[in-house]
Amino acid sequence: MKTFEEAIKQRRSHYALSNRSPVPDSQIQEIIDTVVTNMPSAFNSQTTRVVLLLDKQHQTLWNIVKDTLRKHISPEAYAKTQEKVDKSFASGYGTILFFEDQLTVQQLQAKFPSYAANFPVWSQQTSAIHQFSIWVMLEEAGFGASLQHYNPIIDDEVKATWKLPDNWQLISQMPFGVSLETPGDKTSLPLEERVCVFR
Repeated sequence: MKTFEEAIKQRRSHYALSNRSPVPDSQIQEIIDTVVTNMPSAFNSQTTRVVLLLDKQHQTLWNIVKDTLRKHISPEAYAKTQEKVDKSFASGYGTILFFEDQLTVQQLQAKFPSYAANFPVWSQQTSAIHQFSIWVMLEEAGFGASLQHYNPIIDDEVKATWKLPDNWQLISQMPFGVSLETPGDKTSLPLEERVCVFR
């Protein structure tokens, strides 16, 4: 089993996925349940909502993406996009959808008006914590994944298809599966430009 540090270092964006899984579906759900139960949120708001799509439901999502994109881009651009979606996302084992409950955000804004402007920002931060943690745990379990953002153009169709509440705002989509290739080297800015230490 990888250490948390190793999983963080090895977490990368994987764009060549197979529809195989190294673990049972119950373990995937356990990863999600663990993160949703234990991640922090401002004012303990617990605004993040997560949807796991497997098998035909996973394919349905990426068909929605392709059908929607076909209406928004040229045929030439669509051909390249379709290939990318089919080989990098739809080819995977499943997809995790991340939402933020806007009703909860609005209720907190009304309850704490002095912080009203901050709650949408804090909501996004809460989502980011969930996305990163699930991504790292999927990596530790043997999956490759990436984070996609086809929202907001797919939002209405996604909510209608799975009968999700209107107040859930789609934030991102995380396709995952067993990776078929190793990502290239990642470049990073010098740490001295990004980290300050004062003693």
